[in-house]
Amino acid sequence: MLGVSGRRGPFEAGDLVQLTDPKGRMHTITLKEGGSFHTHRGRLDHDELIGRPEGVVARATSGTAYVALRPLLADYTLSMKRGATIVYPKDAAEILAQADIFPGARVLEAGAGSGSLSCWLLRAAGTGGLVSSYERRADFADIARRNVEGYFGGPHPAWRLTVGDLGTELADSDMDRAVLDMLAPWECLEAVAKALAPGGLICVYVATTTQVSRIVEAMRAHGGFHEPRSFETLVRTWHVEGLAVRPDHRMVGHTGFLVTARRLADGVTVPERRRRPAKGAYGEEWTGAEPPGPDAPPAEPGDTGPTPL
Repeated sequence: MLGVSGRRGPFEAGDLVQLTDPKGRMHTITLKEGGSFHTHRGRLDHDELIGRPEGVVARATSGTAYVALRPLLADYTLSMKRGATIVYPKDAAEILAQADIFPGARVLEAGAGSGSLSCWLLRAAGTGGLVSSYERRADFADIARRNVEGYFGGPHPAWRLTVGDLGTELADSDMDRAVLDMLAPWECLEAVAKALAPGGLICVYVATTTQVSRIVEAMRAHGGFHEPRSFETLVRTWHVEGLAVRPDHRMVGHTGFLVTARRLADGVTVPERRRRPAKGAYGEEWTGAEPPGPDAPPAEPGDTGPTPL
């Protein structure tokens, strides 16, 4: 099996190991024979871990105890070297679920960024699939390649990384899924639509409400996608200590919005939306796609939103 999580048995030289101290601080190291890990709490020799089982407790020269485990992919992505901002685990999990990334899937990704989402997509699609990633910046592509190969222990057979602009360099076709993490995804919507197979799914990750509005209206105006769905995910951890059970004071709140839509077959006409836009939704300041015309059917009683996909 590829990846840190696919390795079992005692620690070996070359393994990634996550050391967690008593305060919950985590450090990721690569084991080397004769190597050592240094902090202000002292030195921990790598040889004390090599050959020992995962989950062992090792002590630094100061006596500080560290729990040693192979890092989860969520831990690895949070600790990886970054070029572009990473896609956080809570959003990566939603992308895998809502975009229905399955073993053997052919997935188009743009941009590759720091490679965090690429790792998640590759693990879900497996060696029988394809993840074709595009990144405009060569320096970001280099970081993404190092991070992906660092997690999987070398080049992944299902990964293809292209340095270039998706709108002009895209050569893929008959793709099952497209995952876009870029500033202006609406600019390459036509190219992505051509690359997706009928019934395929596009998932867009954007940071602001103005981006959400623009990409949703662009999908509607394109005519080749079923009604888009927009949402975000919030994660709140809890403090549990005896009878003191309460939400933690800090939480992972807004990181980004996800927009998903299914690709329709060529030549079909998108059905009229069932509800009329709210008054003022497309006012004088509207600069996006054309709003539904005056002949759009009125909303039915109790119809407060689009029909779920």
